Amino acid sequence: MPKVVNIRNVTEETKSKFIAKDSVFRNLFGIKKYAAQLYMALHPDKTVTEDDIEHVTLESVIMATLYNDVGFKVKDKIIMLVEQQSSWSENIVVRMFVYLAETYYDYFEDTEQSLYGTRKVKFPKPELYLIYSGEDKKDVPEELSLSKLFMGGDNSVIDVNVKVITDGKNGDIIQQYVRFTKVYNEQVKLYGRNAKAVSETIRICENEDVLTDYMKSREKEVSGIMLAFSDIDKQFDLYVSNEKQFAREEGMISTLVDLVKKKILSITQAAEQANMTIEEFEEKSGLKDK
Repeated sequence: MPKVVNIRNVTEETKSKFIAKDSVFRNLFGIKKYAAQLYMALHPDKTVTEDDIEHVTLESVIMATLYNDVGFKVKDKIIMLVEQQSSWSENIVVRMFVYLAETYYDYFEDTEQSLYGTRKVKFPKPELYLIYSGEDKKDVPEELSLSKLFMGGDNSVIDVNVKVITDGKNGDIIQQYVRFTKVYNEQVKLYGRNAKAVSETIRICENEDVLTDYMKSREKEVSGIMLAFSDIDKQFDLYVSNEKQFAREEGMISTLVDLVKKKILSITQAAEQANMTIEEFEEKSGLKDK
């Protein structure tokens, strides 16, 4: 059984802070070969090669827990930030606004351009994308606007637009990645989050020619990443289970303490109801010194 960390009020946002920075998505597109394929799937310019790609993925933005999935610069003309989500949240557009600002800050530092000088700075055009791989795509828009969603409309001083992609085309790298996530989810439903689900996912993807080169060349690495995420998911489920149990116990003890204070129950009776010794109940309830 994995070691349990005692935390309170666990949420999906809290869960994300426990997840390792690496993922199949980050690992896959952290390789120039596949980053170039991603660029060509998203952008009309088909002349880009691996040599034109320079990764600018953020490892840390403002806080240690905030980082983006994939970022790269193309020929010093375009900065492309690409995120992936399997559960829908419009907050991604806010996060990408922060990622973009930090990416540009790093760019100005790297190119030794001063924002306080008189010379006009130069910087690559941004393109922001979200690859959404969730099951329910019915109400997913084609684009997200920071201004429209969070600032009341088109007259906002600032805006950030994120293009939403739900699938690729003609077997491109995006379509393959989305298919990979679907296969994995199906195997998890069949076998749970374990090595069997991972091995079956890799086997099926190789049979379907989904990310085949990537899977074959990095099978152990991919398996390790997926198993690490499975362990984190299990641990998170255990966190939630423990927190629910904690809440039930706290609620029960609070009720029993109230009954003791009203002299409806004795401490001995309350301890029996809580399945504790008198000493344990006094310690947990705070009645020990009263």
